[in-house]
Amino acid sequence: MRIWAIANQKGGVGKTTTVVTLGGLLASQGKRVLVMDLDPHGSLTSYFGHDPDTIEQSVFDLFMHKGAVPDGLPESLITATSCPGLDLMPASTALATLERRMVGVDGMGLIISKTLALLWDQYDFVLIDNSPSLGVLMINALAASQQLVVPVQTEFLAIKGLERMMHTLSMVIRSQKSNLQHMILPTMFDRRTQASTQSLRTIKQTWGDNVWKFAIPVDTKFRDASMQGLVPSELDAATHGVRAYKKLLETLLEKTPNGI
Repeated sequence: MRIWAIANQKGGVGKTTTVVTLGGLLASQGKRVLVMDLDPHGSLTSYFGHDPDTIEQSVFDLFMHKGAVPDGLPESLITATSCPGLDLMPASTALATLERRMVGVDGMGLIISKTLALLWDQYDFVLIDNSPSLGVLMINALAASQQLVVPVQTEFLAIKGLERMMHTLSMVIRSQKSNLQHMILPTMFDRRTQASTQSLRTIKQTWGDNVWKFAIPVDTKFRDASMQGLVPSELDAATHGVRAYKKLLETLLEKTPNGI
């Protein structure tokens, strides 16, 4: 199993689009893929037609057992999506209450790791969509993952958010004494605008080899796909946005060839 976390401490930078598109491309290659929604806003959950305000079973249930994950519970939370080979573990808005609920409870940073250990032989890939804030959910995702992808919109305010995310990552790496692989992913790039091209240049100059050598372009097909609840490659596999994600997938597969 290969586990990739998609995270940034700023919203609206393309995290859910990245999870859905990469997940769909992997599924189209015959891989068994699970996408997990760890965001209380539930964008990934909503993408596939579920209401995070009313859903009865969700990732939230994993955190209700004092640091343990009962056998059989993860499977009971998984639902199929419109894309063959791609399953979803949905979120509920109740995730927003976790921080105050978990005060004083030990072992809460490893819940997702324990969950995926129980699912290890059932999936080839797990992609985790994260909340845009540092807390128990993001700590869980980073602890469980082999690869972190940090989408960042190619505009000035998103770069400020990226600075916070990279500072958070350095703190997590130090505290966990790990060396989590990470890649900064420029998104929503519009080569027609000076602001976008200058922002991309700044990102590459500042973070160097940690930045993917290409960028995900602005593509209205992503919006069209989300309206229909389809992974973008099902709607139009030839669109320039999907082609860019195919290149990204090739890079990620090279970086984590065998999982752990």
